[in-house]
Amino acid sequence: QVQLVESKGGLVQAGGSLRLSCAASGRIFSNYYLGWFRQAPGKEREFVGTINWSGGSGFHADSVKGRFTISRNNAENTVYLQMNSLKPEDTAVYYCAAARRFTVQSADFGSWGQGTQVTVSS
Repeated sequence: QVQLVESKGGLVQAGGSLRLSCAASGRIFSNYYLGWFRQAPGKEREFVGTINWSGGSGFHADSVKGRFTISRNNAENTVYLQMNSLKPEDTAVYYCAAARRFTVQSADFGSWGQGTQVTVSS
């Protein structure tokens, strides 16, 4: 079982930047993928990005590509989501999650963090 704890989000103005972190603990195997999802009020949970725990670059949703970057620090067992050029439509609760393979489907992620609120003001 993998335990995930996200850092506190926050309030940022449109065009600004914010970095989220996700501290992972427990049994994390090299083939695991750590991902980020988000859910805005009244909307379904949306895939943001994912990265293999052992190597390679991140895979990002088209809606955030070029603005958001997922990365990891294995020495610190932490995954990051760097968010730049934020827009009001990026406002959501952001979740960190772990899966045993590459996937963008939330149902395939077996472990989840508690979520953290990100609010982008216009």
